[in-house]
Amino acid sequence: MKKSMLLVMTLVLTVILAACGSNANGGSNSGASSSPSAAPEASASASPEASAPAEALSGSILATGSSALQPLVDQAAQDFMAKDEYKNISIQVQAGGSGTGLTQVAEGQSDIGNSDIFAEEKFTGEDASKAEGLVDHQVAVVSMAAVVNPEVGVDNLTKQQLIDIFTGKVKNWSEVGGKDQEIVIVNRPASSGTRATFEKYALGQKTEDLPGSIQEDSSGTVKKLVGETPGAIGYLALSYLDDTVKAISLDGVAATEENVVSGKYPVWAYEHMYTKGEPNPVVKAFLDYMLSDEVQNGAVVELGYIPVTKMQISRDLEGNVTQK
Repeated sequence: MKKSMLLVMTLVLTVILAACGSNANGGSNSGASSSPSAAPEASASASPEASAPAEALSGSILATGSSALQPLVDQAAQDFMAKDEYKNISIQVQAGGSGTGLTQVAEGQSDIGNSDIFAEEKFTGEDASKAEGLVDHQVAVVSMAAVVNPEVGVDNLTKQQLIDIFTGKVKNWSEVGGKDQEIVIVNRPASSGTRATFEKYALGQKTEDLPGSIQEDSSGTVKKLVGETPGAIGYLALSYLDDTVKAISLDGVAATEENVVSGKYPVWAYEHMYTKGEPNPVVKAFLDYMLSDEVQNGAVVELGYIPVTKMQISRDLEGNVTQK
């Protein structure tokens, strides 16, 4: 009897021990199965590649051309390079006229060609194909005005009077209501977009360089000469105006932003920044900045240009104007 009871107790004890071992192993297996799935997830979140910042842009940009656009591009370039994310980009801005800028960007000598005129106005005839590969980036509107030495005694001219002055038919200011003083023309070269815009929209015709006239490549030099030369007349973008010269109204309409935006004053042009094909990332970053609210509502307005978005009219390549 005792042997039978001992046998039964032994069997019961064996079963209990086996069950405990099974539960212990089951707990261990459950932990192992959840651990591997959690470990890779943690590893992925700590990956250096996932958390590393994008590589900063670096390189250089050469922008050449329009002297009318130069003050805006100069200021925007300085502000752009001062930003931490663009500190490894250098920008050089040179004038020389719209024709020069368009030629240099078309030939790959510069990254950006600044221009007051459409590329198709520069490249005609046998050169027309040069415009096909250029991409237009319109960054502002610029208006031009005839400017005179403040002592000539004239503040308004009709279109016909302007034509007569720049074609040499009128040679003295007394003939148009001013002082008895010889007229001195300070002109821009044929490659100048400012000259092309002034001739197209103020005079309605191209002109020849007259004997005795002065020709200058830079708008800044034109302003200086007109301000210092008795009897002088020239033309400048509104961004260059100050009290050293007097802006002349055209047919009684002043060259003001309000009159340009509404279409009352006709002497204006889009400011273009052309690239040869689509811009590379460095150039694109700068062009995007030119169109940013910071520049359009800042330097564009402060320097006397007009944001494209403010215009109530638009103008095509042929000069046709439509209301927006």
